[in-house]
Amino acid sequence: MKLNTMLKTLTVLVFSATLAQSALAAEIKLGLAAALTGPAAKYGVAIKNGFTLATEEVNAKGGVNGNQLLLVIEDEQGKKEDAINAFKKLIFQDKALLVFGPTLSNSAFAADPIANAAKVVAFGTSNTADGITAMGPFTFRNSVMEADVLPVTTRAAVKHFGIKKVAVIYGNDDAFTKSGYDVFKATLAEQKIPVTTTESYAKGDVDFKAQLTKIKASNPDAIVCSCLTEEAANIILQTRTLGMKQPFIGGNGLNSPKLFEIAKGAGDGTIMGSPWSAENTTPANKAFMTAYKAKFGTEPDQFAAQAYDALYIVAAALKTVKFTGALPADRIALRDALPAVKIAGATGNFAFRKAPESGGKAVGYDAHQEAIVNIAEGGKFVLMK
Repeated sequence: MKLNTMLKTLTVLVFSATLAQSALAAEIKLGLAAALTGPAAKYGVAIKNGFTLATEEVNAKGGVNGNQLLLVIEDEQGKKEDAINAFKKLIFQDKALLVFGPTLSNSAFAADPIANAAKVVAFGTSNTADGITAMGPFTFRNSVMEADVLPVTTRAAVKHFGIKKVAVIYGNDDAFTKSGYDVFKATLAEQKIPVTTTESYAKGDVDFKAQLTKIKASNPDAIVCSCLTEEAANIILQTRTLGMKQPFIGGNGLNSPKLFEIAKGAGDGTIMGSPWSAENTTPANKAFMTAYKAKFGTEPDQFAAQAYDALYIVAAALKTVKFTGALPADRIALRDALPAVKIAGATGNFAFRKAPESGGKAVGYDAHQEAIVNIAEGGKFVLMK
């Protein structure tokens, strides 16, 4: 009788332990608000692909401390109002632990305050405008700021082409392109490079001949372009039809295969700064590129690489979080764990740095990563030698 009682007790204990383990092993919901339709989809789809690939890899290796990651995706169409609605749904309805995105800096300025008010991490992978992480202590990004990239890019372009003076063109109604212009303006002044003329355009413009005619008359050695990919490609094409041969200098908004789909060989000679290059031969980047092409049948870009790394950054932080089952507390615990994460990812060695103080308010964290300068040759960007 005693033996039977002991066996029954042992069975109950084992069963209880199994139930407890099952209760602890769960799905960790991570939200993603990305522009999957609309003009910004050229970035958003690549971002979604990068997250999908990394999530599947982490889950295939057992997840995070036995917990599987569940990516909950919303299309924010590259629009402010849709980004706000996507964040609200992911945070309050889907109860995601954190939210990745949105795709554009314009949308981040609209949606990130929602996350900060709810004390949920908003993790940007493609937001490079100045001031993003000043919105609050729950805003993080692994996208390198234009302020870190553009001075390096400009200096390299000036040396490579022997540039003495430049013209500037930029989008004046987009947070990313306007912020890039502000950085370029300060950089050119600091590096003592005269500007022959400064021209602007509005989002959705397709005819740039009026601006380019003025630029042509000013006879610059190069054209600085703070633009998104599609506008940049059309601007490049239209300069060539006007007989202009000047090289272009831009930021990571140009770092997309879409540039060459539209501009073809006209884009050759364009210099672009970015944290990622397809020519980076580190094991992490080679593995990422191989896996991405095998899954999606196409080459990855910077935005896919940054999304891929972002998932691994969060996974590394999650490994150190002791979940309580209380969502508000777990969201704060993840926020507190993120700043210490360091990884060697597809984009290289990554760490966070705290954003500069802003008016005495709490701030978030920026990427601490080196810029890579690329030049377009044969319809693709290659490392600048």
